[in-house]
Amino acid sequence: MKVNTQAVNFDADVKLIEFAQVKLDKLEQFYSKIINADVYLKVQKTSAPENKIAEIRIFVPGDDMVVKKTCKTFEQCIDECASSLERQLKKRKEKLSAH
Repeated sequence: MKVNTQAVNFDADVKLIEFAQVKLDKLEQFYSKIINADVYLKVQKTSAPENKIAEIRIFVPGDDMVVKKTCKTFEQCIDECASSLERQLKKRKEKLSAH
């Protein structure tokens, strides 16, 4: 799956981009018709420790799925987004197979 990563207000490390790619590649186990994914990584200018935002949009035929999480680290954000998308994809697959 093709993953487009955009970092806003900072330069993303290669390790972080690879981490996102690996996490999102695992989603294809649950739903094989994923076209591609966009990952937006942002840093908020606040004093709170949870200032990292990850927004992931995956494109599937007939629909888009968007998940946005705010955490202390980007890895944690990506992990939580991936697990949320996993649940959504499983639910979508069950709905389609029920028809």
